[in-house]
Amino acid sequence: MTEQFNIQDLKSIHDHIVVQEMNFDARVLSSGIVLLNDDKKTAGIRPRWAKVCMVGPEQNYVSVGQWVLVEHGRWTRGITVPSDDGYAIIRRVDPDCILAVSDEQPLDENISTAVQAQAKTFS
Repeated sequence: MTEQFNIQDLKSIHDHIVVQEMNFDARVLSSGIVLLNDDKKTAGIRPRWAKVCMVGPEQNYVSVGQWVLVEHGRWTRGITVPSDDGYAIIRRVDPDCILAVSDEQPLDENISTAVQAQAKTFS
């Protein structure tokens, strides 16, 4: 039987940033506007906040525990790894596509580039 690793056993390299807690659910803003979930085509196209869980030794801009706002689609597919809380889904984000950094978990309802439009045809 092989020994199972934990998220704390992993290390990021170079200037890589690894995140977790990225939310892909639909949201309803306080104004009542619905931001759809991400269908990877047209709906839910917006930047996302994620919590930094690992940084490489060459990364000088963000630290573990901070929250980063990442341009839409500038992250890898998630992989599930064991953690102290059960399991975590981690992703690598593109360091050049970080729009903002926060020391506290931001309220994710004020910043959005979501666009939902129907094509119109004229007769």
